[in-house]
Amino acid sequence: MSEPETSFDEGRYLYCVVTDGDGSLSTTGLEDEQVRVIREAGLVAVVHDCSSLYDSDSATEIQRWILAHQSVVDDAGEAFGTPLPFQFDTIVRGDDEAVRSWLREEEATLTDHLEALAGRWEYRIEVVWDEDAAREELEAADDELQQLAERRDSADEGTGFLLNKQYETRLDQLLSEQRRAEAADLAERIGSEVTELVDLGERSTVGLDVGGADEEVDVLARFAVLATDDEQEAVGLLLDDVAADPGIEVRFTGPWPPYTFTPELGEEGPDASDEV
Repeated sequence: MSEPETSFDEGRYLYCVVTDGDGSLSTTGLEDEQVRVIREAGLVAVVHDCSSLYDSDSATEIQRWILAHQSVVDDAGEAFGTPLPFQFDTIVRGDDEAVRSWLREEEATLTDHLEALAGRWEYRIEVVWDEDAAREELEAADDELQQLAERRDSADEGTGFLLNKQYETRLDQLLSEQRRAEAADLAERIGSEVTELVDLGERSTVGLDVGGADEEVDVLARFAVLATDDEQEAVGLLLDDVAADPGIEVRFTGPWPPYTFTPELGEEGPDASDEV
């Protein structure tokens, strides 16, 4: 797909698509643009008129735009039910008829996705652990570490340096294995309670992070889950048990529109700039 032009004669900024119903929407979006809906084929596209992509060298401005985008998707979800959200700066080139034409062409695909998401919302889970405490437990329990420590402490400076590197390598390996094992166990337990789970690892994402952007924490696992209200309650109870461990802190946020679970619509879908 070729790089999109940054400006054009006419376009519609696309926030999301929802299933048509009795809902109505009155809100403003990026730069206080008036948001409106375009109906076609049993679907509703939530848009505002535009003639360029939203591009800036200011990270603060881009973050403000992304939050405004998410706010509109939230409002659409409240008005119509679970939306199919699109990434920031997704544009349909042309007028309202271009949007209607796209909705007609993609009716089957969009309807299938909306039906799969209906009544389900995204939740984010971050599990933080006391890594220092985990290290101390491993140091006390692992025979190989204890042997390396004894040899290191009685060796000369050069040999002691090499033995200490072996010690730290072994400790880091054990810690990584423990983190992976505990994260996999959590994923299995949580995954059995929800419609779908995505392991986010330690990656950060814009807008929906459960931790503060500047906050340094030792992350054991991060997940996004797609869940009904009943499934969300079951996950909450499970996470209460997880958080009962004195070395564990759990952060559970939502409901959010299902950004993580929105499928790619392929090259026939609307144009979009790179997501920041």
